[in-house]
Amino acid sequence: MNDTAIEHRILVIRGLRVMLDADLAELYNVPTKRLNEQVKRNMVRFPSDFVFRLTAAEKVEVVANCDHLAGLKFSKTLPHAFTEHGAIMAACVLNSPRAVEMSVFIVRAFIKLRETLSTSRALAGKLAELEEKVGSHNGKIQAIISTIRMLMGEKDASPRRKIGFK
Repeated sequence: MNDTAIEHRILVIRGLRVMLDADLAELYNVPTKRLNEQVKRNMVRFPSDFVFRLTAAEKVEVVANCDHLAGLKFSKTLPHAFTEHGAIMAACVLNSPRAVEMSVFIVRAFIKLRETLSTSRALAGKLAELEEKVGSHNGKIQAIISTIRMLMGEKDASPRRKIGFK
């Protein structure tokens, strides 16, 4: 599995980048039921900032927006959402070679998304700065044009003495 395949499974829910239990279980090569059993048995290791359950509305939205999660549509239980730290902790409680191996890929995918986001924020800041500079120049240019128009109007209105013989 490559990093981009994992990146596509990372969703933003409640302002957090998370992976759903079904995707995490698939990556760790265990049934979703077993993953959730381990989370339930080790709840002390999974505080609310590591894992949380989706609401019914969030589940409907996720199923509607993610084609690969269409199987969740008919599930009676609400899925768990794991943050980066929750995904690593899940690998620890599963304690399988596949889970340990995949946790490295998952961490790399989260890091890559974080770097991309920070680059986007820096670019947005530079664009705002550029807009501000252009906006201030725009006002100065308008003042210059208005002064030129005023000077052009004065020259035309003043009477001039004709040059030459009468």
